Amino acid sequence: MEKIRVTFWNEFRHEKKNPVAMEYYPNGIHAFVKDFVESSCDDIEVTLTALDDENYGITDELLDNTDVLIWWAHTTHKELPDELAIKIRDRVMAGGMGFIALHSSHRSKPFGFIVGTNGNLSWGRNQREIMWNMMPSHPIAEGIPNHFIIEKEELYAEPFYVPQPDELVFSGWYEDGYIFRSGLCYYRGIGKIFYFQPGHETCKSFYNPYVQRIIINAIRWASPAKVGFKVTNDCPRLRTAPKDEFDAE
Repeated sequence: MEKIRVTFWNEFRHEKKNPVAMEYYPNGIHAFVKDFVESSCDDIEVTLTALDDENYGITDELLDNTDVLIWWAHTTHKELPDELAIKIRDRVMAGGMGFIALHSSHRSKPFGFIVGTNGNLSWGRNQREIMWNMMPSHPIAEGIPNHFIIEKEELYAEPFYVPQPDELVFSGWYEDGYIFRSGLCYYRGIGKIFYFQPGHETCKSFYNPYVQRIIINAIRWASPAKVGFKVTNDCPRLRTAPKDEFDAE
């Protein structure tokens, strides 16, 4: 069985310094996600990489062996060189690699370069959130009820300054009364992108079974499509016409 090759890139700073993050995710958020994904799925394998690894955790060899790239970042967005973010964008748009941005990755360079946004929003204290299923027939919503509760999550609130999503799969409502578009799908080039809002480092949202199911569903949805022709990252000059195929007959 051919497995979906997932790479989880993590900033991996909070889990080394913040006592709460260290307690919840002692080996890092990326390792926690790898554990629940691989323990639930025989068809997915996860490779871990982080900002402080060689070349900021991103190499050509790694990308060559990645079907879906998951990204978690918070306070270090500017540390990633633009050229690496552009390389990731091109892998998505021309190579079909899937991209999943989690939580505070809304302001990451790869997400911004891929969908075209500064990722700005409003935020506030950790609190209870109700996650509403807006597209129950969508593949990412498979097995997810009409709504579910996340007991504590960092408040994100509209307006969320992103392009209009191609599909809005989930929306969140917070106990303070704010709302947020929490699960967004985009299509760019031949690649698929999913932004998912839960996942603050001092909250246990990744322990929630529905959050876990959504991430697994998103991996399968975002995996590369089987495109029937070669797509290149350039603007090729056309030297033949489709009608020539008919004239040849």
